[in-house]
This record gives sequence, structure tokens and C-alpha cells, in this order.
Amino acid sequence: MLNAILNKKMKSAAMLSFAVLSFSCSSIKGGNTREAKASIASTKPEVAGSGTVSFIQKQNEVEMKLDLNFPSKANQTVAVHIHEHGDCGNAGNDAHGHWNPTNSKHGKWGSAEYHLGDIGNVKLDASGKGSLKLETDKWSVGTGATNDVSGKGIIVHDGVDDYVTQPTGNAGSRIGCGPIELVKK
Repeated sequence: MLNAILNKKMKSAAMLSFAVLSFSCSSIKGGNTREAKASIASTKPEVAGSGTVSFIQKQNEVEMKLDLNFPSKANQTVAVHIHEHGDCGNAGNDAHGHWNPTNSKHGKWGSAEYHLGDIGNVKLDASGKGSLKLETDKWSVGTGATNDVSGKGIIVHDGVDDYVTQPTGNAGSRIGCGPIELVKK
């Protein structure tokens, strides 16, 4: 009887060790990451441009990497926001307003109040290229929660976000748009 109890405890310990080891290995390999991406296209024929954005969630953190190429906006700054819908029809206007699931005032990312879609301004170089990286626990990817970036739209504006004017930051017209879509693995 004692032998049977010891064997059962050893099996349980071995199974627990295997489960912990399996979880650790999958975490090391990034087994619990989710990703969403958008290809940004120009919304205006007179303003050629393109870009990409990726959102990679590892545990509770989302890393955003944004790359823009708008040659006609060389040496200028453009505003970038996440908008409510991933629909770029009607020159990007079908993306509707800034994504704001928290019903906050428009502002600068990380300030006292801001929309979850208030990414900010990107300085473009002499070739019209610019990039931005952001890490946050405010977003999620592919969760279906109110803070999920999937299904939203990324918009590039032709002006600078002043971080004050409500609800848009006076960022100007929409010159680029891309639907943010979950990457299927």
C-alpha cells in the first residue's frame, strides 16, 4: 500500500515537472505570442506613400513597430493614429474617428489623458522615411477585448498632432491607411 502511494506521488511529480518544462520551453520559443499587421497605402493620388506596422504581443506587453515611406513629405512630421475601423474606403474616412475605447480626451501618448489610438508624431527624413517603436501593456492582440488592436485601422495624417485640439489633435487630412489584421499562425 505504501509502495502504491509513493509510486502515485512520483508519477504526479514527474507529470508536474514535465508540464513546467513544456511551458518554459514554449515561452522561450515565443509560443504564446500573437501578431497583427497592416500594410499602409496612400489614400491620395497626389501624395505617394506606403508603410507597415506590426503589433506583437508577448504575455501582457505589445510591441508596435511602424515604418513609413512618404517621399513627398520628406523632412516633415506626420501624425499617426489608430482609428475605430479597419476600412480604408472613401480615402480612409471609412476608418471613422480615433480609436478611443476608454472615452478619454485626445492627448499625447503616456500623458494624463489620451486615446488608445493616439500614437503620435513621426519625423520623416530627407527621403520621406520614418519609424516609431512603442511598447505598452495598454493594448492587446487577437483577444477580442476592448483594447484589442485587431480590426482597427492605422491612419497617417498629413499634419502634426498638437495633442490638444479635441478630438483629433488637428492632425490634418488622411494621406495613408491600412487595416490592422490578425496574423494567422
